[in-house]
Amino acid sequence: MRKLITLSALGTLMASPALAASGPFFSLRNTDFVVLLGFLLFLAVLVYFKVPKMLGSQLDRRAEGIRNELEEARALREEAQTLLASYERQQREVQDQAEQIVAQAKIDAESAAEQARKDLDASITRRLAAAEEQIKSAETSAVKEVRDRAITVAVAAASDVIAEELGAQDKAKLVDESIKTVGAKLH
Repeated sequence: MRKLITLSALGTLMASPALAASGPFFSLRNTDFVVLLGFLLFLAVLVYFKVPKMLGSQLDRRAEGIRNELEEARALREEAQTLLASYERQQREVQDQAEQIVAQAKIDAESAAEQARKDLDASITRRLAAAEEQIKSAETSAVKEVRDRAITVAVAAASDVIAEELGAQDKAKLVDESIKTVGAKLH
């Protein structure tokens, strides 16, 4: 600040205001000299009351405030970038998890479909086996029924033939033999 005052004073002297005024320069009648004295007195009052120092300290405080604000802004920016990176990382992780869930769901669905096919094949196989068993049972039943019917018809035909050809003695003899055979098989 002192340099500024010194330069101002030198600039004032170098501009030679004395050339513009009439008469001797160092006279109180010369207005330029009076203005110069008033200016220098004003500067001296400013220096006496330490105005340049106050201005400098205010400017320093203002610069420090701006510096602090810049530091705070820089810190906030770094924090925001950190948060952004964190959110982007979390988004990628969530995306990866979603892709894994979808892939696992596809695998599970394929597995469930394969299991359903196997269960269906087993069910069809069981039903076919049950149907074949029923068919065999029905065949056996039909064969037995046909045999029983054939036996019944044969016995009826035989009894008709025997009744016509045998006499009373032969009939009694056959009944006795049948009773003995049945008695022997039952005991």
